[in-house]
Amino acid sequence: MSRASSAIQRGAGVERNRSSTRRRAQALAAAIVLAATAAAGHATSSSTLWTNMTPDIQAFGVFHLGVDNYFTVGRRAADGGGDFPTDVGLTVGILPFEKFQMEIGVDLLEPTDHPLSGNIKLGAPEGALGPGAPALYVGMFGLGTETGVTDYNVAYLTIARTIRGFGRVAAGPYLGNDRLLRSSKGEKQDTGFMVAFDRGFRPVSDAAGNTFNRFVLAADYASGDNAIGGASAGLYAYFTKDIDLAVAPVWFNDEGVNGKWKLTVQLDVNLPGLTR
Repeated sequence: MSRASSAIQRGAGVERNRSSTRRRAQALAAAIVLAATAAAGHATSSSTLWTNMTPDIQAFGVFHLGVDNYFTVGRRAADGGGDFPTDVGLTVGILPFEKFQMEIGVDLLEPTDHPLSGNIKLGAPEGALGPGAPALYVGMFGLGTETGVTDYNVAYLTIARTIRGFGRVAAGPYLGNDRLLRSSKGEKQDTGFMVAFDRGFRPVSDAAGNTFNRFVLAADYASGDNAIGGASAGLYAYFTKDIDLAVAPVWFNDEGVNGKWKLTVQLDVNLPGLTR
């Protein structure tokens, strides 16, 4: 999920079989993503699967590499088959504090005409503001380089909490560029909210004594009939504490913007050794 502990996120993208104008306008929304992205998430700023809504943030000095793909399954091009540009992202935590953290990232989406975008997130992890306090973050994603084409400039707030016996939940509003966040009918859709959930299971320990969940169930949703709007639910498999692979379907609120549902496959790799 391009999550910090592992990415949504991703976010929205664009099918290659659509017009070049729509391709340019939507490509950088894929850098939400997530993700997310996450997951992410994530790479794109820390995310779950499709949205940037997550309790996670990248640890100080730890780089995160994410590769996210979205494509239709069993659908001919004439019937809406297509894919989004591949998102290759790099994120790193830059503050050495326990109670106040910050991550920055850059995404490369290819093939697109304007492939680069940035993201940023900062705030306090769960418990940092006091006993039982939720995680509280603000961030931005879709910071594209082409005015009026990829500068989605989506700002968002995250409030997240772990619920014992249930999992982790996160929610918050978002606000973006009203020139680009529009429905397929041209209506302004520049505000909305995102929610996310995840729960790990089957804990294991590696040879070094690190304990992690072998699998994580995750789901997220973003409102709005725009490039961000959509939902996903899927599974992460962790090969090690630093390497995971996510597979999940993604459905979209406005098929006129993002096309038919797609399958996402996301590889996430943390690289803590780069700064040691």
